Order: sequence, then structure tokens, then C-alpha cells
Amino acid sequence: MDSPPAKSWSIHSRPEIIAKYKILERVGSGAYSDVYRAIRFYDNLTVALKEVHDYQSAFREIEALEALHSCPNVVVLHEYFWREDEDAVLVLEFLTTDLATVIRSAKKREGGIGRGEVKRWMLQILSGVDACHRNMVVHRDLKPSNLLIGDNGVLKLADFGQARILLEPGYVPDDENPEPYAQSTPGQCQAGYRVQEHGTMSKEEYFRVLDEVKAKELDKETSGPDGDTSCLATCTTSDIEDDILKGSYSYEAEEGGDDRNGALTSCVGTRWFRAPELLYGSTDYGLEIDLWSLGCIFAELLTLEPLFPGTADIDQLSRIISVLGNLTEEVWPGCVKLPDYRIISFNKVENPVGIEACLQNRSPDEVSLVKKLICYDPARRATTMELLQDKYFNEEPLPVPLSELHVPPTKDMSSDSPGGWQEYEDMGTDSDFDDFARVNKTTTSTGSYIQFS
Repeated sequence: MDSPPAKSWSIHSRPEIIAKYKILERVGSGAYSDVYRAIRFYDNLTVALKEVHDYQSAFREIEALEALHSCPNVVVLHEYFWREDEDAVLVLEFLTTDLATVIRSAKKREGGIGRGEVKRWMLQILSGVDACHRNMVVHRDLKPSNLLIGDNGVLKLADFGQARILLEPGYVPDDENPEPYAQSTPGQCQAGYRVQEHGTMSKEEYFRVLDEVKAKELDKETSGPDGDTSCLATCTTSDIEDDILKGSYSYEAEEGGDDRNGALTSCVGTRWFRAPELLYGSTDYGLEIDLWSLGCIFAELLTLEPLFPGTADIDQLSRIISVLGNLTEEVWPGCVKLPDYRIISFNKVENPVGIEACLQNRSPDEVSLVKKLICYDPARRATTMELLQDKYFNEEPLPVPLSELHVPPTKDMSSDSPGGWQEYEDMGTDSDFDDFARVNKTTTSTGSYIQFS
């Protein structure tokens, strides 16, 4: 992967920015973006200036945040600066910490995260992802460090550099009535499809809409290719000094990532939170990959440990299979069509441990909630709308008020690892074949496949 071209200027020398903002210090740095804390002169508001060095990542983040501009659980984009010969600089609201820091802090606190606190965090995450999905925005990189938190306990989704809009907001997939319906009331998120106008949508209707989107392969200017930089083009303030050779992404989009006709790439997300269809190379997916990530995040909130901390892609699949069992047509009709399904196989797991074994000492309702998301068949994963209405959130103990959440004062920028997060930094590089004692490669008339044991 080529490095971004060197720039002869700095954010500190851009007159249109320094005329409006006092840049204080750099608080985060990644392979393709840098984040600075700054003060806006006219009202002394503290903001984050995110300088994005990758064109496509900047375009996607701006597009998604503008579509979600009035959603209370999505980070606010105040404005942005972008000229043809310069990197984009996004002016975002500054939030002091993130969910990864909350989890790390809870490990050191007796009692961890209370059940009522867990519910409040979950509800906020669900509200943010529901806003995305109502607008047909798939985030594609949900993880605790991308869930930022303010001093008041409000959680907001951030880092939309890998996001895609599967359907233009306001678009109605109906040939008889092609006109988008009116804009939503100020302060509310605009729904992305007509049936959401009344706030309800059946799962069957949701998948019908999604199928129509895929069939149309909307050729919109804003859905250009991810390009070779797509997998490393995001940065949060938890990524300071991160080594891209130890990044969270396991393989590169060598052929150019998402294409201009709306086709997607499997090279997205962070391994520990990546849906199995992506690990098997799928490029025909939708909002459901975010739902799998939600299940992993919820499980981590409950146990304070990652659910599937794979060291490489094959190890990641192995961990999932040891819990859920082998992926077969019986559990997911059509899985044999996944690009890498016939290339990679595992020995039969006779007794998968099940989600229950991963969530010991948790209530049946908590286990049930995670199981609604952590399942092979994307069509069986509960939607955010369904989960927001789940009885789990209306039973004792009830979600605590925001004021009762334990919010660490700042992100943990410890020196244990380049990112300040040893456990997330360990999502690391691929050395797939070193993880298994025996690897069998078989060549047939139609190709080769690899079996791991």
C-alpha cells in the first residue's frame, strides 16, 4: 500500500482555518489522518479538527455526517475545509473520552459496569446505529473506540471514514412514486425510506428495500471507490501514534475496494468486530454487518473482555466457529455462495460452546440480546429498531440516567501500546498459518481449498 503523498504545508499555515480556530495540540494520529484540539474564536467552543489525508475517506465521512447531522447520538460535523490541492479538515465536536476507555476503567473498578449502566450505554449505541440505518448508512467500523462520549455521558458514533450510504436519504424505492418525501422536522433524523415515515418497518420490508438497492446498483457520484487506502483511512483520538503495520485491518483492497457502481469491498472494519460474511470475502452485504459488530460490543460491555479477539483472519473465524459451530447451509441457507467458503474449511466442531459460555454469570435476557445479533445468517440478526423495543430495556434494573454513568475524565493515553490500548492494538497483523498445528491444502480440477485444524 502506497503512503499518502507528502505535503509541503501544515494545518497551522492554512489561513482559512487559523482565522477561525486556535489550534492547541495534536491529540491523535493515524496512517491517513491527524486530529487536533482547537478553540473556535467567536464563542470559545472546543472542537476537534480532523485533517484527513485520504480523499475517499474524507468524502465518505462528510457525506455520512451531513446525512445524519441532526441525530443526537452521532458526532456533530460543524463545518469542513477542502480545496482541490489540500487535505480535507473536518471540524467536529470535541468529546473527551470513548467507550473503550469506559471498559478499561471499569476493569479497575470493583463491580465493573452496573446493569443499569450497561443498558444506558446500549440504548445510546442502538439509537446512534438506528439513526444510521434509518438513513441507509452502514458504518462498517463499529467498535468501542469509535463510540465517543462527552462529559455529560452522551455517547456518539464517530469515525465514518469507511461508511457507505446504500440509498440516498429521502429516496423512495418505488417506481410508482419516485419523489422523495418531505424533509423531517428540524431536530429529528430524516428517514431513508418511506415506510420509516411512521417509525415502523417489518424485517421483511427492510430486506426487500435492501435487495432493491443492491439490484439497482445506484451509480451515484458520491459512491466512488474506496481505493487502495480505504482500509487505513480513518483516525480517532484513540489511535495516537498507531503503527499501520500493526493495524486492525487484515487485508488490503488490492483491486481498488468499492467500485463506482455501488459494489462493496470485504476489506472493511476491525477484525474483532468483523462479521463472518466479510471474513469469507462477501461483497454483497448490507446493514447487517453493523449488527454483528453491535453484538460484539454488547458482549464486551457485559464481560469487559472482547468476544472474539482473533490474532488473524483465520484465527478469527476459528474462534467464531468454536462458539457457534461450523457454518453450513442448515444455519445459513446460501452460505456456500460466499466467495471464500469453498476455499477455507475447518474440521467439524462437534460441541460448540455457545454464546452462553462466553457470557457466564450474565442473565438469560442479556444472553438472549447478544444471541439476537451474533448469528451466522444476516437475515436473522435483530434490527436496531427491534432491539430498541426489546423488553430487556423495560425490566429492572432500568437504564440509569445519564448523570449516573461512570465517565472517565479523558481517554486513556497510556504508553503500554502505540494506541494506548494494548488489547485493541493486539488485533494486529496476519500470520494465519502460524495459528494452527496442521494445514491441509487440496488441489482439485476446479481450484484449491485449505482446511485448518
